[in-house]
Amino acid sequence: MPRHDGHPHEMKAAHRQPVEAVLAQQETSLENGLSAGEVDARRRQHGPNRLPRSRGPTMWRVLVNQVESLVVILLFSAAVAAAAFGSTIEALAILAALVVNTVIGFAMEWRAIRAMEALERMGTAQVHVRRDGKTHRIGADELVPGDIVLLEAGDMIMADMRLVESNRLQCDESALTGESVAVDKTTDLLTEGDAAIADRHNMGYAGTAVTQGSGFGVVVATALATELGEIARLVSESGLSITPLEKRLDRLGQRLIWLTLVVAVLVAGAGMLAGTDLRLMVETAIAMAIAAVPEGLPVVATLALAQGMLRMARRNAVVKRLSAVETLGSANVIFTDKTGTLTRNHMTLDRLTLDRGGVQLDDAMFRLDDAPLAVAETPDLLAFLETATLCNNASLESHGAVGDPTEVALLEASARADMRRQTLLDALPETREVSFDPAVNMMATYHATADGFRVAVKGAPESVIDACTQVMTADGERDLAESDRREWMRRSEELAADGLRTLMLAQKTVNDDTAEPYEGLTLLGVAGLHDPPRPGIRETITACQEAGIRLVMVTGDHDATARAIAREIGLVGTDAPATDPAILDRLDALAPDEREALLAQGVFARISPRQKLELIQLYQEAGWIVGMIGDGVNDAPGLTKANIGIAMGQRGTEVAREAADMVLKDDAFATIVDAVRHGRTIFQNIRRFIVYLLSGNLGEILAISAAAMVAAPLPMLPLQILYINFVSDVMPALALGLNRSEADIMDRPPRDPTEPILMRRHWSAIGAYAVIIAATALAAFAVALLVLELDTAMAVTISFLTFGFARLWHVFNMRGSRSPLLVNEVTRNGFIWAAIGVGVLLLLAATYVAPLAGILGVTPPGGREWLLILGFSLLPLLVIQSLKQAGLWWKRPHSEAPAN
Repeated sequence: MPRHDGHPHEMKAAHRQPVEAVLAQQETSLENGLSAGEVDARRRQHGPNRLPRSRGPTMWRVLVNQVESLVVILLFSAAVAAAAFGSTIEALAILAALVVNTVIGFAMEWRAIRAMEALERMGTAQVHVRRDGKTHRIGADELVPGDIVLLEAGDMIMADMRLVESNRLQCDESALTGESVAVDKTTDLLTEGDAAIADRHNMGYAGTAVTQGSGFGVVVATALATELGEIARLVSESGLSITPLEKRLDRLGQRLIWLTLVVAVLVAGAGMLAGTDLRLMVETAIAMAIAAVPEGLPVVATLALAQGMLRMARRNAVVKRLSAVETLGSANVIFTDKTGTLTRNHMTLDRLTLDRGGVQLDDAMFRLDDAPLAVAETPDLLAFLETATLCNNASLESHGAVGDPTEVALLEASARADMRRQTLLDALPETREVSFDPAVNMMATYHATADGFRVAVKGAPESVIDACTQVMTADGERDLAESDRREWMRRSEELAADGLRTLMLAQKTVNDDTAEPYEGLTLLGVAGLHDPPRPGIRETITACQEAGIRLVMVTGDHDATARAIAREIGLVGTDAPATDPAILDRLDALAPDEREALLAQGVFARISPRQKLELIQLYQEAGWIVGMIGDGVNDAPGLTKANIGIAMGQRGTEVAREAADMVLKDDAFATIVDAVRHGRTIFQNIRRFIVYLLSGNLGEILAISAAAMVAAPLPMLPLQILYINFVSDVMPALALGLNRSEADIMDRPPRDPTEPILMRRHWSAIGAYAVIIAATALAAFAVALLVLELDTAMAVTISFLTFGFARLWHVFNMRGSRSPLLVNEVTRNGFIWAAIGVGVLLLLAATYVAPLAGILGVTPPGGREWLLILGFSLLPLLVIQSLKQAGLWWKRPHSEAPAN
């Protein structure tokens, strides 16, 4: 066991200690790492390597939130007014309604918070460690002090560590130090005792990212003992963030409150002028205002979003921010990489080109013109495979390959010739690595030989060939003429035109491993690697295109390779033009027609991270809502810049996942289509339950206002209005928020993100629905009073029940205008039927449970009265559905979204 407890004041000395001292202090070894028993003991001592999650609101805070609103003030005012006029029972009932409203709001908000916390718990960052002499991939929360952690470009550092090896290692420490420039890392001992964190170049810190190079280090602190942990101690509790959608819903609710207050005052004034009892009109006005406002709207919306996020997570799309759900429904262009996204990400060496000709790989055989080649007797092929094996950071483990798919493919090809990397390294030990540099598109490794150092190089053909002066032939090396260069590039382009990814390999021998790697090389050959398209990707692309979503391939691969794959999967046609990346360097000088042509491209190849950012900005300035799929560290800026960043969960780097708004756990492109469908559905459901709530509540206002204006008896009493509000509003609205997708939702164009939640057509639908509901309730009231000559108490009961049942049946009017009449997204929703069932039971309880009926002023109706209630309550449903079915309800082009 290590002789310290991992606290920061002891850990900080690691940068001032030699590597050997740190290893001794942690009681670990570079070769073997920790044993399983040591890991278990240290985990018991130090606990899991994770920081305490920032806690959301406490139960008490959520409860207080329910009473800190204008709605609660109005309800309380209604109770005070009722008590002031001597209506103690009504005052108590309104207070009871206040309690019910608070409990329902609390329950829904608490459930939403728990749902979002469940999302945060999904997935754990992965790291590579050396334990028991083997490399393992484990969850970052399993790290313990003393672990030997392997680092590569794109990794997030998940614990504080003393670096033991650094191969051009650079880290982005901006999250910890605020320094925006990546920091070069070394293993050198620092003697300054008070060196700032930003100056500790031999340390890797939790929460920072590896941007370049590779290396490994020994963990010296985990969890709260890290520098990041010290910062976490100072972070105060924070609640859930408010999304743009929630803000718009809140503004809508506030405006409706003030609007209905004005209407309530006008109704009360008109009623008093008409001689209606003052007490009744004041209470009615206040109760009507409360009933008319969908007070649970923000909470229901939050729960709908959170439940939608959980549904997406179950379909392998983990959405990290609620606002991303809203953006998903409006994305109309998606930038996607090629390798691993559109293709399987399992590269194989399909063929290679040597000076003597093209070599095919057939099972375990290498063939030249159908004649098998013996690798040991073919020096140029042997040199090619050795270089491919040496200039490589991948490994073929018993539990599976680890590393870049391209490098894995090269190792698998060498393995066909019984060539193993470790065996080769035993004979030719690696002394230096020059990591892949995007600026030169090459990497190199140095290996000790009996007479010097062998330099193995691989990279982009156009880059490697410029560094070559000789070429390896069947008869040995010879000078590389200019005509040879042109011929080699032609061969490389032929491979790329067949959809193969090309890599050129070269080598040389030097006397010193500090010699420049990229000059005086001997060209060995070109590898043509094939990554077949993912199964079903063509159908997925077609589904996106039918949904109005453009897919644009943006890759650093060769243009011919990119376009070949794009044609194979149906992304572009056979006549798709090539894209010159240089055009992105003069965007400001482009003519309008050039800019338009650029935006119409389907494939951008040989694109740098900077150019990718410029492309995203170009599309955004043109009004596009851009989604971007990325997996590498270089994709992080683009993932942040895009309207919605989408990272791969399996092969994506930690940096990419941190920068993204959504993570695909299965790396499947088809999952994006599911996520877009869910995003559109969630927003559509929010619109649907807003229309439902407002149309029913507006119907109440119209019915009460019409009666008050003509000095007729009020069709519903104040407590009846409040009762209907809770019976017919919350549960059906919540159930509507959980609707499944409409069948044709992916056949519509993306939503304009600038459009309001409710557009003119939605307000028109709300008004029409409200008029029909109010008219039928008033009609039932009038028939009861004037035709059947029932007393006022029974007529009010009939109006109350008619309105209550009509509001319940009204939920079926929320189907899409193009959805089938009987089997649709509403009728298939089991929560809808449950909400209606509970609503019916509550209305029957209000009728036949004597104490409740007495409070509400309900008289049990007879058979004739029930026929009147059921007939008129069904009338709005029949009228609206008939209009929809006949095609008379808001005719518009097929491409336009339905009113609800």
